[in-house]
Amino acid sequence: MALPLEVRGLCTTLFTRRGEMKAVDGLSLSVGAGETVALVGESGCGKSLSALSVMRLLPDPPARIVGGEVRLNGRDIVPLPEEGMLAIRGKEIGMIFQDPMSSLNPVATVEKQIVEVLLAHTDLGRWQARARAHELLELVGMPDAARRLDEYPHRLSGGMCQRVVIAMAIACSPSVLIADEPTTALDVTVQAQVLALLKKLQADAGMAMVFITHDLGVVAETADRVVVMYAGRKVEEATVDDLFETPLHPYTAGLIGATPVPGAARAERLADIPGMVPPLNALPQGCAFAPRCNRVMERCRQERPELTQPAAGRLVACFAAERG
Repeated sequence: MALPLEVRGLCTTLFTRRGEMKAVDGLSLSVGAGETVALVGESGCGKSLSALSVMRLLPDPPARIVGGEVRLNGRDIVPLPEEGMLAIRGKEIGMIFQDPMSSLNPVATVEKQIVEVLLAHTDLGRWQARARAHELLELVGMPDAARRLDEYPHRLSGGMCQRVVIAMAIACSPSVLIADEPTTALDVTVQAQVLALLKKLQADAGMAMVFITHDLGVVAETADRVVVMYAGRKVEEATVDDLFETPLHPYTAGLIGATPVPGAARAERLADIPGMVPPLNALPQGCAFAPRCNRVMERCRQERPELTQPAAGRLVACFAAERG
């Protein structure tokens, strides 16, 4: 039986006046039914570009998928024309975007925006779709759901808007859900509510979920497996337990070291990773992380490490990790 989502060697290139830039460079991952795979890394590492590539939502030009496959329930959707993707988005694969306020149409009511999704992908009539929209709002925990149907997004809080976006994403019971930083714009209390909601929805429906975040605390709570990205490439993959117990890539270790630990002494200083993610048009010759790495060797500056499998269920692209 085919997995809900398999990405194989996905390559997305940006064709710009400054030349060609590899925004997603050979990404491979798979997500099983009911499983959550987290994509992690700093801003600029390619997490969101990877998600938009999978959804085929990057504008062409300048972005174009130049290699690889995105298999949704066994079918490669990369060759599909836009008409074919319109039939798939929202029905077989849904996405929750970073900023709920900008994801919604400011001049359309909540009802209209959910109903449009249902009318596009189901056989429901308009009144049935309205009733289903009400059910969806109640399902995602919207306070006073019946009244919120007639509201416009600007009348709702950030947490309420995010619940509307989630309702739209799950309206047609997709087999795959991509959640791109779904809690970034929310306060801590609402973040916890949204995370609990996503876990419950996933458990009830058995969806495969790709969870994109820079917050490793959230990863520890939500993910089964983790893919660490840097400069458009996957540099490590492991189960969430293995990753936190024994990170193999220096970048992964740096991310974990920079994460606050609940209960730790306030005076304890968090580690930091010097420097910044390099721009795509100025990547180093060898390993992209070499200029920031505390375990760098001369080989790292000359050669780009490929992914190796040091143990079952683990992948890492690092010469230092190979030496142990």
